[in-house]
Amino acid sequence: MSTRVYLSQCTYQTTQEEDTPVCIRIQLSHGTVKDLHCRLQHAYQRDDVRVVRRLTVLIDLLVHHVPVAVLCERWGLSPACIYSWQKAFLLRGMDSCVYPHSGGRRPKLTRSQKKRLVELIEAGPLVVGCETACWNSVLIRVLSWRECGVLYNRQYVCTLLHNWGFSFQKARFGSDHLDAARRPAWLREEWPTILRAATRRQGLILFEDEASFAQWGSLSYTWARRGQQPAVKTSGKRKGYKVLGAIEYFSGCLFYQGIEGRFTSESYQAFFTLILAQTTAHVFLIHDGARYHTSKATQQFLEAHRERITVHPLPSYAPDYNPIEYLWKKTKTRATHNQYFKEFTALTVSVDKALAYCATHPEMVRALFGRYCEDSDWELKQAASLSISKPEDL
Repeated sequence: MSTRVYLSQCTYQTTQEEDTPVCIRIQLSHGTVKDLHCRLQHAYQRDDVRVVRRLTVLIDLLVHHVPVAVLCERWGLSPACIYSWQKAFLLRGMDSCVYPHSGGRRPKLTRSQKKRLVELIEAGPLVVGCETACWNSVLIRVLSWRECGVLYNRQYVCTLLHNWGFSFQKARFGSDHLDAARRPAWLREEWPTILRAATRRQGLILFEDEASFAQWGSLSYTWARRGQQPAVKTSGKRKGYKVLGAIEYFSGCLFYQGIEGRFTSESYQAFFTLILAQTTAHVFLIHDGARYHTSKATQQFLEAHRERITVHPLPSYAPDYNPIEYLWKKTKTRATHNQYFKEFTALTVSVDKALAYCATHPEMVRALFGRYCEDSDWELKQAASLSISKPEDL
């Protein structure tokens, strides 16, 4: 027979050290914080007010360390509610931020059926035998009936897709010459090698590319009365302002030069002669396989300056791997979208003004390197700390 010992309050005394309250600070990992922000963005897209409020409170509490009293006053919540949300998140993670079904008609699709449909939609219509490369609501309606035996209204399919995290987007063209194995291998193997070499030699990593800005301008979305499509005047002159540019990985420095003629090996060499004259560090050049990049004259020029320049070509048909492409997009937004250029000089002034703005805001240029900072496990602030603050000191 087991013996049980009972301690009364008088028998067991709590020491002063044991009765002292302990302040524990909870630090979330970078991945958890990223998941929280991603889930918050999806909640905003779904218009889920409850999840938005809960995730915002958790981010303020666990990431920004906002006091509970401030959160109670800001959101009209009790401390017990906030502490229960924190406890549930620490025990169950992201699953605690999912609210159960609140009544009403039960969904027609089971969880496994929904998961199967989402996988097929993400795989694309060609996988299920359709002739088109993109989905529409009619095809998804047919897919739901064929795979799950559930026939939805065509209009409700759009709502259903929105709730599942899909959005209606314009498709883009992708080259059929893409080397699916070469692209990820370049990011995984060659890019870390370039980064280590540039860091060791305290060199510059330049992503170079060219862009053409047409005198007839460019169009973008704007507000107008229904049925009244806005019109922008155009000169109709088929003339363009050609710009060569390069952005530096560590500092966000922008080098650019505008020309009126065509891109040639001579203009490319003149541009890099200008960069070499403005810098003293070794240049690790990353560019695409344009003809004037790989011409015999350009190869001779790069060979003559091999002590200052090391060339690393991008994979074929990989413009999304060159961050300066996004700079050209921003430049067109500021300089040519919905604008009328009667004279060619007005175009050059507008483009140069937009590029000068980018050159004086290196933090905006550094933000274009998100893919490379993430893949190389570098933070933007850490990359910027290795840079030289002034372009003229490079």
